[in-house]
Amino acid sequence: MSGSEWGRAFDSGPLLLGVRHHGPGSARAVRAALDAARPQVVLLEGPPEADALIPLAADENMRPPVALLAHAVEEPGRSAFWPLAEFSPEWVAIRWALEHGVPARFIDLPATHTLAWGSEEGEPPGAGGGGDTGADTDGDADAADGPAPVPDVRVDPIAVLAETAGYDDPERWWEDVVEHRGEQLGVALAPFAALEEAMGALRETYGAGGHRRDRVREACMRLQLRAAQREFTDAVAVVCGAWHVPALRQKASVAADRALLKGLPKAKVDMTWVPWTHRRLSRSSGYGAGIASPGWYGHLFGAPDRPVERWLTKVAGLLREEDRIVSSAHVIEAVRLAETLAAMRGRPLAGLSETTDAVRAVMCDGSDVPLALVHDRLVVGDLLGEVPDTAPAVPLQRDLARLQRRLRLKPEALERESELDLRKETDAGRSRLLHRLRLLGVGWGEPRESRGSTGTFRETWRLRWEPELSVRVAEAGVWGTTVLGAATAKAEADAVAAESLAEVTALAERCLLAELPDALPVVMRVLADRAALDADVGHLAQALPALVRSLRYGDVRGTDTRALAEVAAGLAERIFVGLPPACAALDADAAEEMRRHLDEVHGAVGLLGEASADGREGAPAPGAGDLRARWRSVLRVLSGRDTVPGVIRGRAVRLLLDEGELGQDEAARLMGLVLSPGTPPPDAAAWIEGFVGGGGGMLLVHDERLLGLVDAWLTGVPTEAFTDVLPLLRRTFSAYEPGVRRTLGELVRRGPGARGSAASGRGAGIPGFDPEPDAERADAVLPLVRLLLGLDEEEKAREEKAEREKADDNCFVGVGT
Repeated sequence: MSGSEWGRAFDSGPLLLGVRHHGPGSARAVRAALDAARPQVVLLEGPPEADALIPLAADENMRPPVALLAHAVEEPGRSAFWPLAEFSPEWVAIRWALEHGVPARFIDLPATHTLAWGSEEGEPPGAGGGGDTGADTDGDADAADGPAPVPDVRVDPIAVLAETAGYDDPERWWEDVVEHRGEQLGVALAPFAALEEAMGALRETYGAGGHRRDRVREACMRLQLRAAQREFTDAVAVVCGAWHVPALRQKASVAADRALLKGLPKAKVDMTWVPWTHRRLSRSSGYGAGIASPGWYGHLFGAPDRPVERWLTKVAGLLREEDRIVSSAHVIEAVRLAETLAAMRGRPLAGLSETTDAVRAVMCDGSDVPLALVHDRLVVGDLLGEVPDTAPAVPLQRDLARLQRRLRLKPEALERESELDLRKETDAGRSRLLHRLRLLGVGWGEPRESRGSTGTFRETWRLRWEPELSVRVAEAGVWGTTVLGAATAKAEADAVAAESLAEVTALAERCLLAELPDALPVVMRVLADRAALDADVGHLAQALPALVRSLRYGDVRGTDTRALAEVAAGLAERIFVGLPPACAALDADAAEEMRRHLDEVHGAVGLLGEASADGREGAPAPGAGDLRARWRSVLRVLSGRDTVPGVIRGRAVRLLLDEGELGQDEAARLMGLVLSPGTPPPDAAAWIEGFVGGGGGMLLVHDERLLGLVDAWLTGVPTEAFTDVLPLLRRTFSAYEPGVRRTLGELVRRGPGARGSAASGRGAGIPGFDPEPDAERADAVLPLVRLLLGLDEEEKAREEKAEREKADDNCFVGVGT
C-alpha cells in the first residue's frame, strides 16, 4: 500500500484496530498497521489512571508478562488486573508509541468506577483486557443499578465465528485465519477490516452479548475518543477488543454517553505494574480473557522463522533434560509428521494440535505422561515477568523487595524446594522472612518436612510466586511499612482476636519461628489469660504440643523461651489433673478423639521433660524435672480404671510399655484380663485397637505371647458378635505395613505349637525369629555398616599415617647412620 493510500486511512475517522487480547497474530498486525499509518496518538483499552505508568514500559528492567494492578486504597483486597504479555497487541502498541515518541493513553472505564461498582456475578474480578476479542467484560465490577444485559445469553465471538466457518475448535479456527496468516505487504489492515465486519454482524444479532457493563464502558471510550480527535485532528489509532469496534464506530450523542456514566460509584484507587506469569494468562486459571496456550503463542510471536521446527527443538530439549532419549532424528521425524497432519487436515501451517500429536507419537512413544510435562512447561509455561524498582509500590512492597535482594531470594513462578540451614545467617534470614510473610497471609512459601534431618536447625520450603501475592502484600500494608513491623502488629492483633487456646499457642509458635520479639510478650500474656480460664481438658491437650514445640526453637534462633516454658509446665499440670475424669463415660467418637489427645500430650511431655533435663535456657521452672513421672502416674490410673473406654486404656498400657514402666509380663496379664470371656467383644476390640494401633504391629511380631492372646481371643469371638468387632479390627490391622502383616500371618499360620517349639527349631521357617541372635547373619551386615559410617576410610587413613611415620623413622635412622 502506498504512502498516499495510508494517508487516507484516517479519512473515514479514527483507525480502529480490533484485536484479540493476547493474540500474537493481532500483535504483529497492530505493529504493521502502526508502522504504516504513523498516527499522532495511540489509544488503548484500559483504565486511564494507568497513563502515568506507560513510560515505565520503556525501562530495560521491565520484562513482560506484567500486569497493571489497581486496588482500592481503603480496601486493598478489592483489586483488578490488566495483564499484558510480550505478544499482547496492547503491549506492542505501547512499545511502538514509546519508541516513536507518540502519546499513548488508556480510554476504558476508570478503575475508580470499576472497583467501586462491585464484581459482576459469575465473572472473576480484575481480569482486565476483555475476552478473547473484547467480548468479555474484563471482570469489571457491575453496579446493582447498571444497564440490563441485552440479551442475557453470554456470547463467545470466536466460538460463534468458528462454528459459522465450519470449525469445531475456536482456537484452531483462529490459528488458521490469523496466527498462520503471516506477514503480507499491503494488506496490514485486511484482518482488522474483516474482524470489524464480522463483529458488526454479531453485535446486530446479539447486542451486548450478555455483558452488562459494555454499554457503559463503550460510552466512556467514545467520550475519550472524541477528546483525542479534537486534540490530534483525527490522526488517532485505537487498539481495543474487536468486539467493541462496532460500538466505537457507531454514532452516539455526547449527552447520551454522559448520561450512561452519570452517578457511577467511585473509590479512591492506586495503580502500579506487577509481575505476571504465563500460567496466569491461561484460561484454565480462571482469567476471563485467558488463552489456552500462552507459551505456544509466545513462541509464535518470537520465532523469526520456521516456528514448527524451532518449537519441536524446544520440546526435544525439555524431554532430554528429563532423561528421555530424544535425538535430532526424532525432531526431523516429528516435523515431517506435523506437516503431513496439517496437509491432511487442510491447514495452512502445522498448529499446536499437529505438533502435539507428532510429539506424542514420535518423542513420547504414544504416552501422555511426558506429554503432560510438555504441556505444563512449554505450552503453558512458567515465565515470570519483571518490573523496575521505580514502579509505584506500597512501602511494604519496597521493604520486601529490599529483603529479597539482600537475602538473594528471587521470586520465581516455577515451583521449587529450598533447604535452609538455620545455622547460616543467610538461611536464617530467609526463614524469618518466609515465616513473617505467612503471618501476613502472603503464602510465597509453604513449609515441608525436611528430607535430610528432623532437627530444628534445618527447614524445607516449597516456594512459588503467584501474581496475586502482590495484592496480598498491598493488603498487608495496613499493618506496617516494613515486613517486621507489619508481622508484629498482625500477630498482636491475631492474639487478641483468637477464639481458642489452641489458636493462641499456634500463634506463639509462629512468632518464635518468625522471630518477633516485640509481639511475643503480648501473645504470651493472652496465652496465660486464656490458659487460666479454659477448663476444657481437650482444649488444653490441643494447645500443649504447639507450645512445647516452640521451646525447641530457642536453641537455634537464640530466643529466650523461659516464659513460654512456665506456661507449658502449668498447662501440663492442669492436664494431668483433669485428664482421668475427662476420659470417663465417653462414646466411641469422643474416645477416639481423646486417644489422639493422649498421644499428643505424651509426645509433648517427653519433649518438655527433655528440656528440663537438659537444663538449657527456656527450660521449665524448678520442679518440672519429674513431669514424666507424674505423667506415668496418670497413664497408670487410665490403664486400670473401668469407666475409661477400652481404646484409651489400651493406649495407656501401650505407652507405659514403650516407656519401660510396664514389663511384658504385666502387659500380657492386663491383655489377658481384657480379652477374657467376660469382656464384651466390642470393648475388647477397642482395647486391642488402642494397644496395637499406630505402629503396634512390630510389638506383636516380637512378643508372640501377646500375639497368642490376640489370636486366642479372636478365634473365640462368638459368631453373632464377630460382625460388630470386625470394622475395629480391620481398621487397626490395615494400618500396618505390608511386611508386618505378612509376618503376622506367617506367625499365626505356624500355630501355638510351633510358637512354643521355636526354641528348638532354629528359625522355624521364618528368618529373624529365633530365640537367640544369629551371629553369622549379624556379621554379614558389618561391611555395609562400616562403609556407611566411614570406618574403613578412617582405618585406612590411620594405616597410611602409620606407614608414613614408619618411613620417616627409617629415613631418620638412615640419615643418622
